Amino acid sequence: MRPPLSNRRRRRSEAGFTLVELMVVIVIIGLLATVVAINVLPSQDRAMVEKAKADVSVLEQAVESYRLDNFTFPRNEDGLRALVAQPTGMANPERYREGGYIRRLPKDPWGADYQYAAPGEHGAFDIYSFGADGKKGGEGKDADIGNWS
Repeated sequence: MRPPLSNRRRRRSEAGFTLVELMVVIVIIGLLATVVAINVLPSQDRAMVEKAKADVSVLEQAVESYRLDNFTFPRNEDGLRALVAQPTGMANPERYREGGYIRRLPKDPWGADYQYAAPGEHGAFDIYSFGADGKKGGEGKDADIGNWS
């Protein structure tokens, strides 16, 4: 004997979600993901620029400490590596701080090395990152970030 019609309808309606219900949920999740991405991605770019500025500031202070101890800025050929390990051919190697001036050289937020020039275009020395595009110049997140800005 077959179950009554009302029991069959109840079982069918409790069986699961319909395709329309699933599509509505997927669309809502997609809209939420879009809103989050639109609001978070610009914040990430700003955070990367701020991190680069902070790194440049730390490196600038280390170069100044190097100059105070050694009475000269690191040579261009030694670059920022002179802050981690004593360069060869120093006039007074005994003045170099034991352990260096920083523990390790940071990479910029885009994975590239920070640049160093002495004398610099903007002062006695320049420390800078080429920004997101990795090329000199640029605007916005691609702009160079240095100790002159």
